[in-house]
Amino acid sequence: MDEVSLICCASSATAPAEAKGNVVISGSYGGEYNAYHAAKWGIRGVVLNDAGVGKDNAGINGLPYLDGIGLAAATADANTCHIGDGEHMLEHGIISHVNEAAAALGCKPGQTVRECAMLMRNGPVVSKQPPAVSGGKRYVMSEQPGKPRVICVDAAPMLEDSDAGAIAITGSHAALFRGKPDGLIAPAVHAVFFNDAGVGLDGAGISRLPLLDERSLIAGAVSAASAPIGNSREIYRTGILSHVNRTAAAAGAKPGMPLAEFVALLIERA
Repeated sequence: MDEVSLICCASSATAPAEAKGNVVISGSYGGEYNAYHAAKWGIRGVVLNDAGVGKDNAGINGLPYLDGIGLAAATADANTCHIGDGEHMLEHGIISHVNEAAAALGCKPGQTVRECAMLMRNGPVVSKQPPAVSGGKRYVMSEQPGKPRVICVDAAPMLEDSDAGAIAITGSHAALFRGKPDGLIAPAVHAVFFNDAGVGLDGAGISRLPLLDERSLIAGAVSAASAPIGNSREIYRTGILSHVNRTAAAAGAKPGMPLAEFVALLIERA
């Protein structure tokens, strides 16, 4: 099986063209949205990150979803490797969950990511496209004259230049892709919030927060146990702040505060 490669990427949506026909190790969390983006490449299997599993099993619900097209899929335990970094997952990750298609190839929890991915090389190339998913959308939650707009985007890369000055709630984790500055939060937003992805090894799930202090941007993350990763509106409605950067703390944020409460405070003071 030497002709079948293990392809690492920071996210499923940005996998390289050479992923086709191979096995992908993606830094994305293992929800349906990222499972969909992984499957579109026509691959033999995929390992995603479990993002601490979190509320409603949001970090792993892409696994049964991919069983629907017979694609082998597994997640790596976020406490063993860095979310947002496929290479780190391959070198250090331990499998936490597998779907039925992966189990049929011998994959199981407790294996290293490399062991699991090597077994996935024996799977068929699955070219069938998976069902459409509901994630990946934008919503305007509040728009008051003279106040910052409140927007929800299910994935941080969906932020646009026109979002400058807005309070943005994203469905994404707060990790840096491959652990390096990446310019993902390009607009000069008033504030931005994420899911902490269970925080994970070396604090990877919140590693972006201090970087945003360098731009004096208010930033924080809600506990993955309080709101499902990938669902920006639920993060806004039910999320409880678990970590905030220095700029957010200076603006009145603190761990344990409901995100909606802090957003209301920011609007009131703007």
